[in-house]
Amino acid sequence: MATTLLRTEELGFTRNDDRIEAYAAWMRRDERLPAVIIIHDVRGLSDHYRDITRRLANEGFFALALDLYSREGAPDLPDIDAVVAWMRQLSDGRVLADIDGTVRFLGTRPEVRSRSIGIAGFCMGGRYALMAACTVRNLAACVSFYGMLRSQDKAENPLTVAQDLSCPYLGLFGEQDGLIPRADIKELEGILRRNDKAFQTKIYQGAGHAFFNDQRPDAYRPEAAKDAWSKTVSFFRTHLGT
Repeated sequence: MATTLLRTEELGFTRNDDRIEAYAAWMRRDERLPAVIIIHDVRGLSDHYRDITRRLANEGFFALALDLYSREGAPDLPDIDAVVAWMRQLSDGRVLADIDGTVRFLGTRPEVRSRSIGIAGFCMGGRYALMAACTVRNLAACVSFYGMLRSQDKAENPLTVAQDLSCPYLGLFGEQDGLIPRADIKELEGILRRNDKAFQTKIYQGAGHAFFNDQRPDAYRPEAAKDAWSKTVSFFRTHLGT
C-alpha cells in the first residue's frame, strides 16, 4: 500500500548565484505528482501561503510556495503608499525569471510530473502568475486570485501580454475590488476571447480584494473563498491531472 503522509520542507535552488527559497508540501506516494507553484502577495511568504501550500498538497499536488524576497527579505510596508512604491520598483523581469527557474527546478524533482506544473497567485502574485502563464514555458495551468491587471508605471502588465497566454487560465475576482476595475476584467476577457485562449473568470458578488485571505477578517468572505477553492482544485485536476 502506498504511503500518503504529508511532508513539508524548506528548500530552494540557485539562479545566477542567488539562492531562491521556497516552502514545499506533498503527500508521499509511489507515483509522480502534478505540481503547483504558489506566488504570494506583496507582503511576502506568510503563514497564509504556507497553509495554502499544505492544502494543495492534501489535494494531491506537489505544492511549492516561492519566496520572491529570498534576496532582500520581506519589505516593511506600513501603508498603501509604501505598498505602491515597493511594487513600482520590484523588477518584473527578476520575478518572472525566478518563476521560470522554479519551473525548471520542479522539473528535476523526482516527486514531480514535469509536464504537469501549474501556478496560482494572489494579489500581486496573481498578477505575476498570469504574466508567467504568458511568458514562461512549460506551465500547464494558471489560477489568479484577484491579480491586478493594469499597472500604469510598468512597461508590461497582464493586459499587454495576455494575447500570449500559453495555458488554460482561471481568474477569480471580487465585485467590490477597488484595485481591479470591472472594465479591466472585461478587457482581459476580450483579449483572450479574440485570441482563442482557454479561460474562465468568476466575479464574486459582495467580495472585495483579498476575499480568500482568512487571516484578514476585514476582507475574508467565507462563501466566496469556499467556492473559489473548489473551482481552483477542480481546475488544476482537470488540466494537471491527479
